[in-house]
Amino acid sequence: MPATHSTRGIVPALAFLVSIASAGCDSQPDGGTITPDRHVALDGQANFRDIGGYVTADGRVVRWGQVYRSGRLDRLTADDVARIDSLGIRTVVNFLTPAETAEGPDRLPDTVREILLPIVSGNAEELTTAATYAIGTGDFSRMPPTINPEIHRLLVTEAEMEYAALLRAAADPGNRPLVLHCTHGVHRTGTATAVLLSALGVPWETVREDYLLSNVYRAAEVEHRLGQLRQAAATTQGIAPDEVDMAAANAFFVLDGTYIDASLDEAVRGYGSMQAYIRDGLGVSDDEIAQLRTSLLEDGS
Repeated sequence: MPATHSTRGIVPALAFLVSIASAGCDSQPDGGTITPDRHVALDGQANFRDIGGYVTADGRVVRWGQVYRSGRLDRLTADDVARIDSLGIRTVVNFLTPAETAEGPDRLPDTVREILLPIVSGNAEELTTAATYAIGTGDFSRMPPTINPEIHRLLVTEAEMEYAALLRAAADPGNRPLVLHCTHGVHRTGTATAVLLSALGVPWETVREDYLLSNVYRAAEVEHRLGQLRQAAATTQGIAPDEVDMAAANAFFVLDGTYIDASLDEAVRGYGSMQAYIRDGLGVSDDEIAQLRTSLLEDGS
């Protein structure tokens, strides 16, 4: 599978922060645009889903079966790979760092082209240190409630090259159907999807709704991980598991809409609006946005 690499080389602190959180019937939020067809059930990845069907501010609809978002794809089973093949996937945009991909390459059909756009950050050393301690001990007292919003804020300013490349890749019909992914499909992929849907003209309330679907599809994984952390904290603190204060750990693993809102806030702070961020921060021209919309939107029924 051919691959295209980002050439930027900065310390992968953000990527490490989200990767260390990993662990060894679709109920849907309100909103009307979320349907059971959105989720693609895979044995090796719970958070694989279609971002089609969302209605834009001008009444058009994001085309189904063209762009999918996901967590890591290195743990797919043979049946999963066959399912990916049945979707006709042509391209995977992979935001994982070289250290993460070294743990195992994506398992994909031989016909799929992979674009490697590793998103890393040089400004999260303190967050990484706090997260490492918390995951190792179950003690989340050093993890501020603002850590998830801070990750999304950093991504807006530090992944501009990668997000611009994603928009251009998605605009090319020859690349689709396309999948974008990171470790859990939450931070790097969540911000990327928010930028893509915003570029298409999808209202922010819907963007936020899409982000929060990760809580639905990752519920079992998160519950298992929180159980492990509760036991670790109990052992570290010498107390019973039911006496552990899990508020900070829950805040880290269970997503809130304000987390992804921080990416919008950062775009507005720096450029005045998300659309201006896409144009001036990412350097994606109005003509390129028009091409993206022509390619990925269709008239509403």
